[in-house]
Amino acid sequence: MFALKFASLFILAYLIGSFPTGVLVGKIFFHKDIRKYGSGNIGTTNTFRVLGPVAGIIVFLVDFFKGTIATLLPVLFHLGSHYLCLIFGLAAILGHAFPIFLKFKGGKAVATSAGFLLGYNVHFFLICAVIFFPILFITSMVSLTSLISVVLIFIASFFFHDLALSIISGLLVVLIYWSHRSNIVRLKHHQENMMPFGLYYWYYKKHH
Repeated sequence: MFALKFASLFILAYLIGSFPTGVLVGKIFFHKDIRKYGSGNIGTTNTFRVLGPVAGIIVFLVDFFKGTIATLLPVLFHLGSHYLCLIFGLAAILGHAFPIFLKFKGGKAVATSAGFLLGYNVHFFLICAVIFFPILFITSMVSLTSLISVVLIFIASFFFHDLALSIISGLLVVLIYWSHRSNIVRLKHHQENMMPFGLYYWYYKKHH
């Protein structure tokens, strides 16, 4: 019985993660396929850039809470150990990165990963937020911030003495770097897009 319940909820967590928020918001409300504009990514940053801040916020919130809800499935359905939340959170993250509804070509999973961290450990999530937002303010680039933050978050996980959390955080480093391959190339050539705020953005605008 446990095995059947676990398998069913694991599939559900993956399907929740696979929900193509950016594509649906673009097609339903703007009659645009987000994959054909900007960077072609279906996530928050490209939605902000192509469809505007309202759409960007909606996509972020839905993608964020996809991770939270999926992570909490074992708690909601009384499946057992809290550590199972890590497995279900990872299923949602993989669902977002490799969605079955979009031929396994999804987003970079940053928002969904953040939602997963909230669902698993609120205190750890707050530390991650303290790491992420100041770096974003300094760099003005979501991609660079994500690449730096995920490494620092992995290091921070060791202070919680939770081996399972550290293992999942390590897997997130691999996934985030893999999904940001094109961003890394643009960063090397100083061609990465910036958010219209932050220290580097203001410095760049002043000197160009």
